[in-house]
Amino acid sequence: MSIAGEVAIVGVGCTPFGEHFDKPWEDLAVSASLDALADAGLDLDRVDAAWVGTTFPGNSFGGGESGTSLADPLRLGPRPVTRIENQCASGMDAMRHAAFAVASGRHEVALAVGAEKLRDVSPRGSLVAGFVRSYHPVRGKGITAPGMFALLGTRQMKELSFGREVLADVAVKNHRNGARNPKAHFRKEVTKDEVLAAPIVSSPLGLLDCCPTTDGAAAVVVTSREFAEKHVDRYAVIRSITLATWQWHDNPYLPSHDFMGFKASQDSARRAYAEAGITDPVGEIDVVETHDCFTATELINIGDLGLADRADIPKLLADGWFDVDGEMPVNTSGGLQACGHPIGATGCRMVYQVVNQVWRRAGDMQVDGARVGMAHNLGGPGALSLIAIIEGVGAA
Repeated sequence: MSIAGEVAIVGVGCTPFGEHFDKPWEDLAVSASLDALADAGLDLDRVDAAWVGTTFPGNSFGGGESGTSLADPLRLGPRPVTRIENQCASGMDAMRHAAFAVASGRHEVALAVGAEKLRDVSPRGSLVAGFVRSYHPVRGKGITAPGMFALLGTRQMKELSFGREVLADVAVKNHRNGARNPKAHFRKEVTKDEVLAAPIVSSPLGLLDCCPTTDGAAAVVVTSREFAEKHVDRYAVIRSITLATWQWHDNPYLPSHDFMGFKASQDSARRAYAEAGITDPVGEIDVVETHDCFTATELINIGDLGLADRADIPKLLADGWFDVDGEMPVNTSGGLQACGHPIGATGCRMVYQVVNQVWRRAGDMQVDGARVGMAHNLGGPGALSLIAIIEGVGAA
């Protein structure tokens, strides 16, 4: 079933990303939801159903155990609210479910929310510590996100003959963009020397090659296109939204894995472009938010999404090709590098950024003439990929 052009986004909301020790999970989720509804000009009673994406629920990380985690504080009951968990794509997958529910005709107005609290635990309760506890006592110490993505970074550097300075160029670009983003966790520019001098986390990735652990929430209101045409002055249409899965993160070492790209991203991009009728992504897409959990990941994603030939990416990056005012702007928000990565919230935050771009209200981050944007999530070390292509309608 294709929903190309049939589902509209009419409102988006996002909390500042950062350390929110004074706010529980529920407060963040509610704040983003109410902001999105206000942006749409809709009351809460107009929502027919909701989906909420969160990855680490429970007492140690905050709320999000089920749909009632959102339904209760928003007083949505008895309307249906469902919790979605799909690794780092949980928030955007919540929007995918909401979009298909609207496209089916079952609901007219749906709310998608992504929320996560990751700063409420000590280092011994962190995501890295969780990997070590959950896996083999020796092997598990390497199966961490930095450890796995470092393998792909190392292979890229060898096969494409570049050094850590190219990874540093990604960090410099994204932190420069993040300094312009009032929602970003880190709002300070960094220099190339600072990136290269930062402590190594998992070679070749240093501290400033890694996204921070963050709290935050974002929300999206989706409706039928018919509803949007009748009730709002401006909206965005979802031209495609595709999810591809490949392999579970505990087994990234299959013989077929060449460590040069993610097959899930390549497949989801192929299907997303076909559904959206896009034959030249560089010429037809104006701005991209992609999953730069590590600087090496952004380089890999640019190739997987067909935004540049892999061999050309280091030079294009240095020449400003991917800057806000470049030919193919990537992560104008600062990406995960600057915004942070509250895992369940990231996908909806990407959509928030893309929608603001195609509605021409991205402020200092605005890409001139942006009309079509793409949001791209990875889950695990490329185990799944979710892409949404969004076009603004009625933007100023």
